[in-house]
Amino acid sequence: MANPLYHHYLEAEVLNADPLKLVLMLYRGAIDAVAAARCHVVEGKIRERADAITRAMEIINQLLFSLDHAAGGEISRNLGGLYAYMQLRLIEANSRQTEPPLAEVEKLLSTLLEGWYAAAARPSTDAATAEHEPVSCTY
Repeated sequence: MANPLYHHYLEAEVLNADPLKLVLMLYRGAIDAVAAARCHVVEGKIRERADAITRAMEIINQLLFSLDHAAGGEISRNLGGLYAYMQLRLIEANSRQTEPPLAEVEKLLSTLLEGWYAAAARPSTDAATAEHEPVSCTY
């Protein structure tokens, strides 16, 4: 059962976030979903893997649809192509039930997240936003 306090906190955080923070939250959510899918592939949990991949694809879709091609120019077009590529790799991972495409997507998302942090000029000492730890498969 989901924790209602957590959902209330998350809702408040999203409603009060500036656009940059929302993008960072989306990237972190996508990375977490892909990391979870990787764990589920290794553990042979088919439904959980599919759910995690679907969650990652939905987040990447949101990132794709939020691109402003008029203002973003070439960067926006390149990001759009990269998001489309990641979605293809997620579909491949799901249909073939294999982990390497997930690892590739996780690395791409992590690299992009680092770029967003650098662009935002956030201090690296802010542990809450500066670093992101992927989900561990060990319990």
